[in-house]
Amino acid sequence: MVEAVDSRFPFPFEPYTIQKEFMEALYRTLEDSKIGIFESPTGTGKSLSLICGALTWLQDFEERKKQEAARLLENRADTVAEHPAEKKLTPGQDGSSSSEPDWITAFVQKKAERDLVDKLKEEEIKRKRREERLELIRQNVQLKYALKRKSDEDEEARQLLELSKECAEEEQGAGLEDGEEELLVAEYESDDDTKPKNRFDDEDDEDLEEEHVTKIYYCSRTHSQLAQFVHEVQKSPFAENISLVSLGSRQNLCINEEVRRLGSVQLINDRCMEMQKNKHGKAEKSSGGEPKRRRSKPKAVCPFYRHEALQGLRDEALVKVRDIEQLVALGHETKGCPYYGGRLAVPAAQLVVLPYQTLLHEATRRASGIRLKDQVVIIDEAHNLTDTITCIHSSEVTGAQLCCAHSQLSQYVGRYRNRLKAKNLMYLKQILFVVEGLVRVLGGKVGQNPQNQVTQSGTEMLTINNFLFKAQIDNINLFKIQRYFEKSLISRKLFGFVEKYQGNGVKVSLSSKENRRTEGLSHFLQSLQTSQPTPMVPTPDQKVADEEKQISMASPMMQVEGFLFALTNANKDGRLVIQRHGTLAQCSLKFLLLNPAVHFAPVLKECRAVIIAGGTMQPVADFKEQLLLSAGVAVDRITEFCCGHVIPPENILPIVLCNGPSGQELEFTFQNRETPQMMDEMGRVLANLMNVVPGGVVCFFPSYEYERRALAHWESTGILARLAAKKKIFQEPKKASQVEQVLTEYSRCIQNCRQVGGALSGALLFSVVGGKMSEGINFSDDLGRCVVMVGMPYPNIKSPELQEKMAYLDKHMPQVGRQSPGKALVENLCMKAVNQSIGRAIRHRGDYASILLLDRRYSRPTTLHKLPEWIRRSTRVQPTFGPAFASIRKFFSEKKQQQ
Repeated sequence: MVEAVDSRFPFPFEPYTIQKEFMEALYRTLEDSKIGIFESPTGTGKSLSLICGALTWLQDFEERKKQEAARLLENRADTVAEHPAEKKLTPGQDGSSSSEPDWITAFVQKKAERDLVDKLKEEEIKRKRREERLELIRQNVQLKYALKRKSDEDEEARQLLELSKECAEEEQGAGLEDGEEELLVAEYESDDDTKPKNRFDDEDDEDLEEEHVTKIYYCSRTHSQLAQFVHEVQKSPFAENISLVSLGSRQNLCINEEVRRLGSVQLINDRCMEMQKNKHGKAEKSSGGEPKRRRSKPKAVCPFYRHEALQGLRDEALVKVRDIEQLVALGHETKGCPYYGGRLAVPAAQLVVLPYQTLLHEATRRASGIRLKDQVVIIDEAHNLTDTITCIHSSEVTGAQLCCAHSQLSQYVGRYRNRLKAKNLMYLKQILFVVEGLVRVLGGKVGQNPQNQVTQSGTEMLTINNFLFKAQIDNINLFKIQRYFEKSLISRKLFGFVEKYQGNGVKVSLSSKENRRTEGLSHFLQSLQTSQPTPMVPTPDQKVADEEKQISMASPMMQVEGFLFALTNANKDGRLVIQRHGTLAQCSLKFLLLNPAVHFAPVLKECRAVIIAGGTMQPVADFKEQLLLSAGVAVDRITEFCCGHVIPPENILPIVLCNGPSGQELEFTFQNRETPQMMDEMGRVLANLMNVVPGGVVCFFPSYEYERRALAHWESTGILARLAAKKKIFQEPKKASQVEQVLTEYSRCIQNCRQVGGALSGALLFSVVGGKMSEGINFSDDLGRCVVMVGMPYPNIKSPELQEKMAYLDKHMPQVGRQSPGKALVENLCMKAVNQSIGRAIRHRGDYASILLLDRRYSRPTTLHKLPEWIRRSTRVQPTFGPAFASIRKFFSEKKQQQ
């Protein structure tokens, strides 16, 4: 361990004191191999602190590693010089002694030392070779264009080769239509064949076997957040000497237009994997020795999945820091796939930037070539990490999807029964049996239109084992079914089959019986699509929703596949929610993960250190209990760091208001929040605020429904007109596509009011906790001079999912203070939502704002303690409205004088 950490980290400017403290705490956490929970409010330069602190540690670590390697190599050279030959067995030496002779012990020690030195030498050679190659690419532009020219020549040769293959290949098996051989599942050889497939079976390049260097994996929620982080790296002092690669989904990285057109993530993934299989697949022998009659169209392969192009893209990606968009542009330039080329760059990269899903989902992690052993992971924007892991590993399927999947697979089996091997048929029949059982659980039958089957309404919660018994599929080995799905790609084959026969104008040459089968499939699909009326002029959002629905219905087996995978979780770690209402098509089965720690544990176990960072991490008690301690992390391995804000304390005025202007107690419980007295009092509070708060006011309601009722009440009583006389009123839209427009108009109104003046002093924006504007939107400066939180936004306690989660925690987790773990969860979910919302206003050092918490329950010590520390230390509890209003008036009056 380093004794003292130098506080002067490389930084693009003089860092704030809290940034220095953040980086020093981060350095110590990485050095001590701990799990760190870091909270740094937005506006305090968290991203740069993470970059400069972590990369400084990485550089120091690598330097110490090199020095240690050099020392060992030097010592070994001296030893060899002094003792050129190992001591050999002396004639007559007695080997019958009970203890090992000294020379054997020395020999073993020296062999271990030799092995270590040999490994160090090998790593040093690889490292130098890699550095020389990348430096050559950096310096030699001619080499870059030579590689590009070679790539173009290889592409031309590949096209000629494909053309010759097209002329030479003949159709496999009589009676199949053109291209139909691609729809057949390959022969399934063994249930236990778990040998991993090499992505480059045809290539033999030792570069692909390269050892992973010590690296930092940085992950966040969205691609835009990752791009923002990469831009911060580009501005940092490390931009020129760090090798960084950005990973993403095929949807974001694919440059093959034929595949991108599919739209759906699932379809893009399956089509891409099918193309890779075509590239490496061996020619099949003709079945039954029948004569080959016609040439068939060669199987589609991706032109961007070529070894040389991928290697070129890998090296180019490592010599310059690029975000996702820049990596895609590089892919077009090198004609290499950014998705697979980026994966090839992972072993040599020092900083890997990737989305949550890639890191937190084990199968995706393994497929992406990510090795966490002794590496560092930084998870940013982690305030919703528990929910994120839960969502990633939960799954839902509807009755319509189940019936459609069953019908499609039945048609498929009927069409190809005579050409499928016995083991394939066995597994396909098992899948049909399982899907039929799932439909039966929902109270329906397969083979009938789910839109016409009425079910008995109700919600039921079951353990995994009880659900399997209820569906009568407990005798099916779902692990073998899972392996069959993965190896046979049956979901993709089935989608291709449906594409061919769902009435899209393709002429089919079948026997009359087979014609009836495919016609039945076509009619069934069309009946599902036409059973519900569609609007005459669909909006863009409706178009997107309709496209997603069509994709979902066109490939329902993919949804079923995901749901069946979820059923392989341990019985105690999940629950099944059966929701029956209306018709069978509207019913659904949902797998709910109760124990996210089981999927997070491998990350914590393998990594050298894990940093969990966010702008608002409070409250962290349930987070630590559910994700860290439950995963087996020792208490002494967890460290916490929480820094204040860069703004001075006098720039923020948080107030807990217990009573309104008329003396009405403010307690917005579910029972009394809709009473006229409570809504009137809330309106009076806002009307008073409009008189003294400049610029923009953002008011958060606990739900859309309560917002609607309150605004309707105020309109009828005239309060809304009083508010509109002082500030123009805006309302958060429910559609994400309209958020930008509302924010632009809101901002323009505030700017005009400040410049022109007049009766209006700004704008009032009504928003909803957990809505489109409670996360990720900045209300800096005049956009958010006051944030009002109406009541406490507790989640729906009657939700079956929440009730089951509470029951699970009460059974498996220790008590939190005097509260049961279930009740603590409810309050923590509420306060996390509050903290995210009220943190929207203060965004930089010179910003200032008032925060008003309208509910006396915020004054409880346990609740106050769950506010972010930088807000909590300035919070005042005001029992009456008069003093609270006076302090708000004084706060803004002083700020006006200072300008």
